[in-house]
Amino acid sequence: MTTTLVLTAHGSRDPRSAANTCAIAGHLRRVAPEYAVRVAFCEHSTPNLPDVLRETAAGDGGDTIVAPLLLASAYHARIDIPAMIAESGVEVRVAATLGQDSRLVQVLGERLSSAGASRFDPELGVVVVAVGSSHAAANAQTAMITAPLSRGTRWAGVEFAFATEGPQPSVPEAVERLRARGATKLMIAPWFLAHGRITDRVAAYAAQAGIAMAEPLGAHRLVAATVLDRVEDVMTARAAA
Repeated sequence: MTTTLVLTAHGSRDPRSAANTCAIAGHLRRVAPEYAVRVAFCEHSTPNLPDVLRETAAGDGGDTIVAPLLLASAYHARIDIPAMIAESGVEVRVAATLGQDSRLVQVLGERLSSAGASRFDPELGVVVVAVGSSHAAANAQTAMITAPLSRGTRWAGVEFAFATEGPQPSVPEAVERLRARGATKLMIAPWFLAHGRITDRVAAYAAQAGIAMAEPLGAHRLVAATVLDRVEDVMTARAAA
């Protein structure tokens, strides 16, 4: 029987987000043909997760693994996805979120380099921007990527910021912190998987402030590799049980 991998993203009213999820699913199908890869969303986009799980269960009855395409273990990972699985009535296993994987930090560094950042520029300050969560532990864990991102560089500093209201610091606050540390050049690095309405707001601020902004992580092969590792962790755990 086939193992189905349900790549489950947040969902967005912005079609670029769903397109990115589908592109990552395409990577997974190419590198891991042993899985039947399907895409599902928590909200806004279709198909939604309960519908996909019911359709999968009505198929060959094989194993199903839900793989959250989420960077942090915040509300959608901790609350929404478990609730939607319960709603479906289907027995599945759930992989971990992507987290602060070193490969994703590598991709973020590549995006900065493509936007013109030099690792040897002592005048450069980088603001890493994430969406932010009401779950303080998730925010604290996400902010830990600043250390590996700056390792081996000569930058004036790396600061973390959140794009939504509530979590601190805000992007302007992080910018001021870097300027206080002596940064005369600035660049924003979005810790997002895809473009969307929130990244557009950050981009509008960056343009107004005259700050360059790198691309999100996107459908990079290392994003797909990280997803696959989370799924294989689930498979390994089952084999060891």
